[in-house]
Amino acid sequence: MKLVMAVIKPFKLDEVRGALTSLGVHGLTVTEVKGFGRQKGHTEIYRGAEYQVSFLPKLKIEIVLEDDLVDQTVEAIQETAKTGQIGDGKIFVYPVEQVVRIRTGETGPDAL
Repeated sequence: MKLVMAVIKPFKLDEVRGALTSLGVHGLTVTEVKGFGRQKGHTEIYRGAEYQVSFLPKLKIEIVLEDDLVDQTVEAIQETAKTGQIGDGKIFVYPVEQVVRIRTGETGPDAL
């Protein structure tokens, strides 16, 4: 099993979710996060004062999958989250040692 974690632009969530649903992904977790990479933030003007926004709003998507779905999932996220502009985000893949469904006590792939 693997954990696929993607950090994307917020307005791309519906597209990404649709693509993942069509692959058969049954669940995911979405968290609102802030951060920066090469984008380094930007300057905004509020009530006539200019100020630097260092951390930009992003969404973090986390999905635990069977190994055979990982490549398709990464590809689907990459294709649907891409705008071609700086700040599109990143995708990380981590190994998962154990999963337990709290309600039933199921473990491993049965708990997904």
